[in-house]
Amino acid sequence: MKIGLFGYGKMGKMIEGLAPGRGHEIRARIDGPGDVVPFGELDVAIDFSSPEAAFDNIARCLEAGVPVISGTTGWLERYGEITRKCEKLGGAFIYASNFSLGVNLFFSLNEYLAGLMAKNPGYRASIVETHHTQKLDAPSGTAITLAEGVLSHTDYDSWSPDPETDRELPVQSRRLGDVPGTHVVSWNSSVDRIDITHTAHNREGFALGALVAAEWLVGKKGVYSMKDVLNLR
Repeated sequence: MKIGLFGYGKMGKMIEGLAPGRGHEIRARIDGPGDVVPFGELDVAIDFSSPEAAFDNIARCLEAGVPVISGTTGWLERYGEITRKCEKLGGAFIYASNFSLGVNLFFSLNEYLAGLMAKNPGYRASIVETHHTQKLDAPSGTAITLAEGVLSHTDYDSWSPDPETDRELPVQSRRLGDVPGTHVVSWNSSVDRIDITHTAHNREGFALGALVAAEWLVGKKGVYSMKDVLNLR
């Protein structure tokens, strides 16, 4: 594949490092509004830019007929606009809060466990995420996805870093050193506690998952998720 990278930070550079080993070529590195995008030379675009730039990046790719995946968080209030544009133009798009293959398996495990625990009201859930000190958003997009997975299977109404009622799911954020990412979902009762944990050893898994998703998306039309990529539906 010929890939266009939108955003050339740590993730963009890691994808660039892994791509040749999977037989792919990076044809463009777009890191600012003035950078020229050779859409006609691209098979797929991968967006790890900024919340301010992501919507325009994705929209331009769809308008140019280039399949695009995005792992940028902080712009999702406009997600519906993008999906409607994708469907109208017959494009192809995947958004994921985390492209790590292991994390996406963890998402499914979290939903399955939440469904089981909903039948056992003696347990209360909580989520704690820990990341490096350079991560600005809190809670992480991954933690929000985990919270949404719990909410969809239980009687919690919402999530909050400072819950005031039992109907709010506690989601706490910690920023320590250079931690790539650790997420813990806990179910606590008066007699015991059940924890499920995902710990990233490095950031390579995020970049690899983005490439796997891009490979899967080429040649398709529609709006998809990592559940489609990994056949988890």
